[in-house]
Amino acid sequence: MLTLAVWLSFVLVAGAIVFSALRLLIGPSAADRILALDTLYINAIALLVLLGIQLASPLYFEAALLIALMGFVGTVALAKFLLRGDIIE
Repeated sequence: MLTLAVWLSFVLVAGAIVFSALRLLIGPSAADRILALDTLYINAIALLVLLGIQLASPLYFEAALLIALMGFVGTVALAKFLLRGDIIE
């Protein structure tokens, strides 16, 4: 039963990645594209966690934590760039 739930989750997260990629490509504003990029890295984290559950390997959970850290820093930097025009003052 757990295997079925994991595979169904794989399919749903992959669908979310496709929709986020479309928003990234056709987003009307820069803010929409930043939010789509933020959603993409969150979905990548979800895929890594699901893969870690499927393969019973803790290595994927550590990779997901690293992606979360880098994604957060990247989102903050892009938002700061949109608001002020520069990242470092």
